[in-house]
Amino acid sequence: MKKKAIILIGFQKDYFDKDGILHGVVEESLNQLNVLEKTINVIKSATEDGTMIISTPIIFSENYNELVNPIGILSTIKDVGAFKANMEGSKTIESITQFKNIIEIPGKQGLNAFVNTNLEQVLLEHGIEEVVLAGCVCSICIDSTGRSATEKGFSVTMLSDCISSRTMFEHQFYMEEIFPLYAKVSKAAGFVKETALITE
Repeated sequence: MKKKAIILIGFQKDYFDKDGILHGVVEESLNQLNVLEKTINVIKSATEDGTMIISTPIIFSENYNELVNPIGILSTIKDVGAFKANMEGSKTIESITQFKNIIEIPGKQGLNAFVNTNLEQVLLEHGIEEVVLAGCVCSICIDSTGRSATEKGFSVTMLSDCISSRTMFEHQFYMEEIFPLYAKVSKAAGFVKETALITE
C-alpha cells in the first residue's frame, strides 16, 4: 500500500466565507458539491488512521511585491486584494484549524503548492508516495499542483467532490477529461471507504 498524504489547497476565508473576496468565484461548486462537509469527513477519517494531512495556504505580502507582471488569476487576486498577509481573508478557515494534526506549509505564492515551499521535502522525508488533493480551484492550483506532483514521481488522487471550480461545467470537464490523464479521480466517500478497508 502506498503511503498517502492529503494536501489541502486554499481552504481560506477569501474563498470559503460568504463575505470572502473571491467567494463568488467558487460559491456554486462549494454549495452543489458540499465541498467543505465532504473534506471534513475525509480529514476525520484520515486523522483516525494516522494519514498525513498538509495545508498549503496562499498568502501574499501587503503590497504583492512577489507578483511581477501578474496575469490571469494572479492579476485578479492583486487587483481585488485577496489573500493578503495579516488580513482576515488570508486566514485558514476554522473548520480546518480545529484539527491540530494538520501540518501547515507556508510559502505558496502562486498556482503550484510545490513552488517556493518545502512541500516536496516534507513528503519525501515522510516516505509519501501518493498525494490526495482537495481544495480550490480545480483548473488552477489543483491542476498545477497535481501535474507537478506527477512529474516529481508521486501518484495523484483527486477528490472530486472536495475540489471547487469556477463553474460546474468546468468541474465536470476537469474531472472527466483532464485529471484522468495523470491522476486517479475519486469521490470522498469512496476514498474513505477504500482507505478504511485497506487499513483494517
